Amino acid sequence: MTGMAQTYDTAGSGGQGTYPDHPGEQGAEDPIRLLGVRETPLSVDEVFAAVGDDAAGGTALFVGTVRDHDGGSDVARLGYSAHPSAETELRRVAEKVAADHPVRALAAVHRVGDLAVGDLAVVVAVSCPHRAEAFDACRKLIDDLKHEVPIWKHQTFSDGTEEWVGA
Repeated sequence: MTGMAQTYDTAGSGGQGTYPDHPGEQGAEDPIRLLGVRETPLSVDEVFAAVGDDAAGGTALFVGTVRDHDGGSDVARLGYSAHPSAETELRRVAEKVAADHPVRALAAVHRVGDLAVGDLAVVVAVSCPHRAEAFDACRKLIDDLKHEVPIWKHQTFSDGTEEWVGA
């Protein structure tokens, strides 16, 4: 079958692609393009631009926003604070995701400080050779960021009660 693309079963290969001899089907050597914990507003455009890669056929982006309620209570104010090691831990999480998935490019930024309802709290994006890989890597990135990076949310509810999340 000349002219047909060769494929192989990715089971057990970590999803490293369908064309093992083509470099674009694998993760990039240094895919981490943008990481940060910031006090300034976040930009979806900045994160999306950071993961642009000509070898990527799929880009997945997640945007976390401040909602007006939590656990049945109205949120009046919200603030994020971070441990001084937060950026180091964010890099560790990003490196692990890039090592476990065929990531062409990865970006993640998280906001700290006082935020209003509707503000962007976190933006992450991953580009990979294919969409399924991009979805999987993006989900892993945001889930691990939320569980492992020492960033804490302080919510004040409209009834005056307060709650720390992640502390």
